[in-house]
Amino acid sequence: MSLLEVEDIQTYYGNIQALKGISLTVEEGEIVTLIGSNGAGKSTTLRSISGLTPARRGSIRFAGQDITERPPQDIVGLGIAQSPEGRHCFPRMTVRENLDLGAFLRNDKDEIEADMERVFDLFPRLKEREKQKAGTMSGGEQQMLAIGRALMGRPKLLLLDEPSMGIAPILVERIYETIVEINEQGTTILLVEQNANYALEVSRRGYVLETGKVVIEDASDALRVNPDVQAAYLGGAA
Repeated sequence: MSLLEVEDIQTYYGNIQALKGISLTVEEGEIVTLIGSNGAGKSTTLRSISGLTPARRGSIRFAGQDITERPPQDIVGLGIAQSPEGRHCFPRMTVRENLDLGAFLRNDKDEIEADMERVFDLFPRLKEREKQKAGTMSGGEQQMLAIGRALMGRPKLLLLDEPSMGIAPILVERIYETIVEINEQGTTILLVEQNANYALEVSRRGYVLETGKVVIEDASDALRVNPDVQAAYLGGAA
């Protein structure tokens, strides 16, 4: 049984259909990526899984439970956390306060403190800026904070939405190294990324989305040498 099973979901914004029957699976321990151009439906897929933009049709199962119509806070409680596109850190709160918010559904104080230390181990820069207001940090530092905040919920499945967007290349590499480390520590990851080179390098499998549909599904290594993927997303060559 897959950890996550998304079957034929159709999601709308008002009368506009954003997802036109997306199906995908994520096995426990994998990094799976969704790639595609702007407006392909990648972020909407994550928002449907996390309950923020519920699907009107189709089904989403997580760890054997149907979560299609569950509210977002229930889905977080079951073990899915999202680091959203655009980061959405709370600018007037400190780094530590933002991280504390990621654990708002938990009451196991010792374990929360252990996870805080884990986040600081993964992102030493956050430890250095523990008392700094999030709004005064660089985009890359805020991205680290958004991922760290999601990890504070101790998720079984981490949804990452465009972690490289608007970040200096040197920090993108650091963030991707950390994504691999998080996965190696036991967290399954579903990754949305416009930078297909990075995404296919760290993931095991990938889905290519176009206008709300899955058009290609394959192992990441195969997608990297697929001529259509190369032409559309990899600058013509892997």
